[in-house]
Amino acid sequence: MTPAITFFIGLVLLVLFGWYFATDFGPRKRLLATLLMVLLVVFSIMTIWPPSQKVQLGLDIQGGTSFLIRLIQGDRPITKNNLDQAVEVIRKRVDYFGGGEPVISPVGTDRILVQIPGLDPAKIIEARQQLSRVAKLEFRLVYPDDGARLRAIDAGTEVIPPEYRIETYKMQQAEGQKPVEERLLVKKKADLGGDRVTESNAYYGNDGWTVQLKFDSEGAKKFGQITEANVGHRFAIVLDGVIQSAPSIRTAIYGGDAIITGRFGEQEARGLASVLENPLQTPVSVEEERSVSPTLGLDSIRASIFAGLLGLAITLVLVMVYYKFAGLIANLVLIVNIILLMGALTMFNFVLTLPGIAGIILTIGLAVDASVLIYERLREELALGKSLKIAVQTAYEKAFSSILDANVTTLITAAILFWKASGPIKGFAISLTLGILASLFTALIVGRNLFSWFVDTGKVQRISMLHLISSKNINFLGKGFIATMCSLAMLIAGGTAFVIRGDRNFGVDFRGGDLLSLSAAKTVQVAQIREALKPIHLDNEPIQQSLEGNRNFITIRSPINTSDQVSKAIKEHIPNGEFKVEREERVGALVGGELARNSLWALGLGIFGILIYVTFRFELSFAVGAIVALLHDVLMTVGVFSLLGRELTLTMVGAVLTIAGYSINDTIVVYDRIREGLASGRRGSIEQIMNESINQTLSRTILTSTVTLIPILCLFFFGGAVLRDFSLAIIIGVVVGTYSSIFIASPIVLWWTRARGVSASSLRREVTQKSTVTSPSSAS
Repeated sequence: MTPAITFFIGLVLLVLFGWYFATDFGPRKRLLATLLMVLLVVFSIMTIWPPSQKVQLGLDIQGGTSFLIRLIQGDRPITKNNLDQAVEVIRKRVDYFGGGEPVISPVGTDRILVQIPGLDPAKIIEARQQLSRVAKLEFRLVYPDDGARLRAIDAGTEVIPPEYRIETYKMQQAEGQKPVEERLLVKKKADLGGDRVTESNAYYGNDGWTVQLKFDSEGAKKFGQITEANVGHRFAIVLDGVIQSAPSIRTAIYGGDAIITGRFGEQEARGLASVLENPLQTPVSVEEERSVSPTLGLDSIRASIFAGLLGLAITLVLVMVYYKFAGLIANLVLIVNIILLMGALTMFNFVLTLPGIAGIILTIGLAVDASVLIYERLREELALGKSLKIAVQTAYEKAFSSILDANVTTLITAAILFWKASGPIKGFAISLTLGILASLFTALIVGRNLFSWFVDTGKVQRISMLHLISSKNINFLGKGFIATMCSLAMLIAGGTAFVIRGDRNFGVDFRGGDLLSLSAAKTVQVAQIREALKPIHLDNEPIQQSLEGNRNFITIRSPINTSDQVSKAIKEHIPNGEFKVEREERVGALVGGELARNSLWALGLGIFGILIYVTFRFELSFAVGAIVALLHDVLMTVGVFSLLGRELTLTMVGAVLTIAGYSINDTIVVYDRIREGLASGRRGSIEQIMNESINQTLSRTILTSTVTLIPILCLFFFGGAVLRDFSLAIIIGVVVGTYSSIFIASPIVLWWTRARGVSASSLRREVTQKSTVTSPSSAS
């Protein structure tokens, strides 16, 4: 699809959206909603199809290797030009390995990310060595009158002088033209090293584009001697064995200041100047390395897709059975939601990673939440004896604030995760953000207008739903103290386990080090692996064994830059094991420390953003309760992980922040009902009104948690080993988050209010003032 067509469709959609929001409910609004839905679905399908040509796969799926390279600062600071030149030098080195569409891009001010899809595991060591070695810049003299000598050599009448060799120089031409190749007879040994260049820049002068370079004192002296002895001859500038330019020496040059002129274009002149500054002359270090075999990636995506489809199927069936006709509308809304989500991801050139797939699967559960909120409201309105038409309208209006607040608070954590995260976790944040936006559109516009069309036209005159969870009158707040004590006991147990395990709580992402995963065709015992590692004194390092289908996986964590030794020792000691490297990660301590800091920053900023939003929308005591519940859920999940002997990794950061988002989502729904009860002027104490509100949302809370857990449980059991810890963390978080929204968040509001000495009437007044939101009838 051309950009012009995309722009035109986007403009039409924008106009329709504006028209829709400016129109009162009725046939015209339903027509606009239907037109919007059809256009968006068709546009999304056109964007997606055919999927084989549109979806970009991450390295964790298609297999490949990722390197994070840092330029080590020497005497001179690293500039943007230095970094850009380093990217070009590395690009040429990566091209040597072939493969499809490598990604080479600067990260920050002194790092470069290199991703090479489909790199053969046997070439990973060679790639690491190629990328980490310094660039070699040299100045070599070209043989005098080398054209005549080359013709004689070709004719067989002369031989190549022993100190020279024939090199090919590709002269760049104007844009769109192929470079012209020239054969040169160039010295094997450098006449002057590139380390003597102190500065280089390009400018437009009398002779066109000119490159200026300056040498240090010793370089200036040597350059002067060379140019004096070789006036009229050519001087080749060679980087990494490739001739970059071969200008002629017009005169002897002393003083250390020289210029190079020729038929340069601007790009070629700036490129040559950048080469001469030689940013890779100083050492570079591979700060991080991650590799996944194509086999492991393919197995993981198959397992994840199967888990997602199974979770979707179970969700659709349960929603249909429980809500009957309304469930049919909810399922249509969910299918439209998934189509729009995939269309948006494809249009924005989203790179599909395993955490990204997990985000899409999680969206299935979160997308149903809005429908559950609306239908539980609809059940209450029908129980009051209202007509179906009025009940549907009222249900959507009352559910609007809950849906809006719950999704905005989740978006806050998703946005911060996108901002602070990197690599696959950023993909997870994108899929979750777009999923939430699609859910808002489909629930509040698509679902509402579909429902209204059936009801207003009289095609549906009554609806029925199952009601497995009847209204209760449980004194939840009365059990708040007991629940808090139980939570404290669990937090203390988890905290104790965390302290005892120490560094073992953290994976290589945070500690730094190597992580090597090998698959064996035959069963191999951990004891055999330890025996193999004794000669290299790594037999006490953590070793894990797991089975995936008919394959045996061995994972070894070891100090930085030791995985090659580990792999070699195991293969030599157990030759019949038929070992194959499936995944390899190498993270420097510096990167690990930065990841830890960024993770804490992300969590802290997320909490601060939520605190501001909840205080603005509700009241300070509600914000305090929400933050305490959020911290409770995050710490509880980390503590349980420590008790289970699991490690915290970069992927786990995404899971923990997802838990924070889900925790707030659940808490906000409960708070919204409490706010409604307090603002309604209902008689009774604050505690009585809060208890009634929690009981009213109990059915929704259990249903939403169940629907959210279904796809994540499928991911845990069928999604493969790569995402098992990720899905386990979210499962723990959903369970703990459901519990905390009832037993932690709400009691905190009550206790905080009493501690401040705020009266019931004062709290009612504050909440009532902040409960006025944009009218749903005009905003939906």
